[in-house]
Amino acid sequence: MISAFGHKQDKEINGIKQLYQCLEKGYNSMPLDLPGTPFNKAMKARKLLNETLRRLIKERRENEKQGGGGGLLGVLLGDQNQKVDQLSDSQIADNVIGVIFAAHDTTASVLTWLLKYLHDNGNLLEAVTREQEGVRREIIEANRRLMWDDTRHMPLTTRVIQETLRTASILSFTFREAVEDVEFEGYYIPKGWKVLPLFRTIHHCADFFPKPEKFDPSRFEVPPKPNTFMPFGNGVHSCPGSELAKLEMLVLLHHLTTKYSWQVVGDEDGIQYGPFPVPKKGLPVKVTPRNI
Repeated sequence: MISAFGHKQDKEINGIKQLYQCLEKGYNSMPLDLPGTPFNKAMKARKLLNETLRRLIKERRENEKQGGGGGLLGVLLGDQNQKVDQLSDSQIADNVIGVIFAAHDTTASVLTWLLKYLHDNGNLLEAVTREQEGVRREIIEANRRLMWDDTRHMPLTTRVIQETLRTASILSFTFREAVEDVEFEGYYIPKGWKVLPLFRTIHHCADFFPKPEKFDPSRFEVPPKPNTFMPFGNGVHSCPGSELAKLEMLVLLHHLTTKYSWQVVGDEDGIQYGPFPVPKKGLPVKVTPRNI
């Protein structure tokens, strides 16, 4: 929410969170627009969310004469004074909703699975911790903070992230459209038809990843074959924030493994999709500071 709205605590923010949570629950639902269905609730939440954001945009414009404030919303509002072709309030609202959806839920889901897989593989967690402690020693000796260049010295942690992206397959599919008539393995796909690549199926195919059910970061010591590992999509429409997302994961794991230990508590069985896969009851953990 801070990335979208900045540090300003607008009175509308809590309402926006609730509406967004209702919207995302209908993301993978059947499109039955009947009262009480997840789809119907999501459509109502979408309308209210847009109205709420437009009201917030109006307030920001009135209160921030020097600009739109912080976050993406502030940037979009601030740029309007510099452009002839201005975005409408609805377009600004759609951009904000898109950032919340693409940048928050996906990364949060991957981080959840990262913690679980490391917790469930104690030897791997110890190895990742040793790697991160080595990076931390170099940082302390140089009397500086963690820098982007340090992430190049985290090969094992990077492979753990790659294997988590493969195993969990947060982005299970995407929508594409055939731009011309295509024949594929005896099937004819006319121009204009929608195509649904199933990334989770590809990531769990034994032809590409032997023993796909096993969490094994060492499989990424050799680069995967082209078009077999696509956690952020592929081609010109792949996720533009993929490198930022991986950087966020590396930074979090660095601080988490060098400064804390954690223990999963409660029942871990089951997966829920809302819309991205996470443990059914979340992942309650007990976090303990380390003596460093």
